[in-house]
Amino acid sequence: MAQAKVRHDTDNGSKALNPAKFRDPAVTIQGQPRARVALARLETLWINTGSLCNIECDGCYIESSPKNDRLAYITRQEVAAYLDEIEGKGLPVGEIGFTGGEPFMNRDLPGMLEDALSRGFRVLVLTNAMAPLWQRRDELSAIRERHGNALALRVSIDHYQPERHELIRGRDTWAPMVRGLEWLAAEGFSITVAARLTWDETEADIRAGFAGLFEGRGLSLDAGSAADLVLFPDMDATRDVPEISEACWNVLGVDPADMMCATSRMVVKRRGAAAPVVLPCTLLPYDRQFEMGETLADALNPVTLNHPHCATFCVLGGASCSGGG
Repeated sequence: MAQAKVRHDTDNGSKALNPAKFRDPAVTIQGQPRARVALARLETLWINTGSLCNIECDGCYIESSPKNDRLAYITRQEVAAYLDEIEGKGLPVGEIGFTGGEPFMNRDLPGMLEDALSRGFRVLVLTNAMAPLWQRRDELSAIRERHGNALALRVSIDHYQPERHELIRGRDTWAPMVRGLEWLAAEGFSITVAARLTWDETEADIRAGFAGLFEGRGLSLDAGSAADLVLFPDMDATRDVPEISEACWNVLGVDPADMMCATSRMVVKRRGAAAPVVLPCTLLPYDRQFEMGETLADALNPVTLNHPHCATFCVLGGASCSGGG
């Protein structure tokens, strides 16, 4: 378990990103071959349901808000076409993930969940567990009755203390989140929690704090488990980070097959676009250099790690959005 200090991004001691970095997809600023990741096995397909969210968080990498509709609501029919492609081509996808924005703001979400679950996929939904979820309780309960623990929900809690959570999520966001979280637990849903390594605390301190929260709320979650409590590294594309060259794999002792883009892809629909497109992962929704095509068959090529998030989140942070399993 990591013991390094982690700070919120209000810590301005970090240097600004060198503008010459992450410019050439083939080579780094030092002229070394840039690292690439081959698709080892497509296990998880992420669906971005749209960038609109009921709240606006400080430091949201996707800039979700009640006004940001750069990513349009994807439709049930569009998602079904990708499920058809998975089955038609015999792709080894076992998990369908839904992210946003806030997925429950998309009116087609219950239908998309039902479609994926009825075809035998595991489904993971990332949610803030606030009003959009609360308003879909009846539909969500009915889906769980039919499919049980094949449906899992990961609730975002930025800190175990309400006041620090609300520094990121905004005023009056704690109580609605707790209401949704406790309802999910009481109804027997498979739930996990996601938090950020953004505070001046060790990972052990953060996990201990969440252990107290879980116990106090009667939640059967193990804060010491990386599966029950997922801690994501802070991401800031303006902060200076090292580029990853092919030589870095051996230097860092990191296997490219462990990167998120070795096993996953994400579908987004841009506002005004005629059709959705496929991207390597959940972290790069707006960068068009990472568009791979409109179908999964178009998206099987290697991914060049030409973005700060590739270094911060995946290679150096060792993180992944997938539910795994």
